[in-house]
Amino acid sequence: MVSDSPEKRPSPLREAVRSFLEALPSEKGYSVHTCRAYAHDLEEFLDFLEESGLLPRGNGATPEAQRPQEVNALAVRGYLAMLHRKNQKSSIARKLSTLRSFFKYLVRKGVLEKSPVEGILTPKRGKPLPSVLTVDAVFGLLESIEPDTLLAARNRAIFETLYSSGLRVSELTGLNVGDVDPGAGTVRVLGKGARERVVPIGSKALEAIAAYREMLRGCRPAGREPSAPLFLNRRGGRLTARSVARILKKLAELCGIPAPVSPHTLRHSFATHMLDAGTDLRGVQEMLGHKSLSTTQKYTHVSIDRLMETYDRAHPRK
Repeated sequence: MVSDSPEKRPSPLREAVRSFLEALPSEKGYSVHTCRAYAHDLEEFLDFLEESGLLPRGNGATPEAQRPQEVNALAVRGYLAMLHRKNQKSSIARKLSTLRSFFKYLVRKGVLEKSPVEGILTPKRGKPLPSVLTVDAVFGLLESIEPDTLLAARNRAIFETLYSSGLRVSELTGLNVGDVDPGAGTVRVLGKGARERVVPIGSKALEAIAAYREMLRGCRPAGREPSAPLFLNRRGGRLTARSVARILKKLAELCGIPAPVSPHTLRHSFATHMLDAGTDLRGVQEMLGHKSLSTTQKYTHVSIDRLMETYDRAHPRK
């Protein structure tokens, strides 16, 4: 939360910030982590206003007397100019979003008639292309896992499933025994926003899951009920997303893959390889569980980049 000096009474502007931050959990349902980020951004903004002298002095706007009504677009633009000297565009966009929320709150409460952030554009953020492995690299990674022990069989099943269905790692760790339908070749997934979807799963992944579960039953009592976790950790509990990421990182290093590899890399690779093979964009959207088609379209850029590289190498009259 925004700190107050013990010798001075908080300014009306700081009191407004305090009121806004206290309202966030109940009105927006924000987590402690998100509220802390908002508090940090607003503290930085207040410090800038107190040090810059950008508030109009005609209204007696000393740091102790600053009022929300005295913050104008010039002060906000000055703050953004300062941020541009030391922050990435993504950070600036987040901090500006914090100011938008704060001043919108004050307009809603009748403290302000108009937000000083109104009309100020959010800086355009460059969208980095997702990291993608080649088909050969994925195959090499998967086939490097010899399923000769229980953990190795589990790991093979995990990464075959991630690549086969393009799941988020949180979706994978949330899978239960009853979510997999080998007969239909599908898996039921609970995605973002508690949206459920059914996606195809390939025979290689199904075979790896079956081999792992069979080996698991031979080693320890494994839950067979539909609600039992599909993938277990060493202690028999549900595997975590962090553990999956750590296992994959080690495997990638052993395979000599230079770029950082995460479970999301396999999801990116799944989407790109499907599009490269001619799958309809809307079909890939459904499989990935994207709410908006524009989110899926980023993978077409990867495919187009590869197409252009091939064109430049191969075309006789480029």
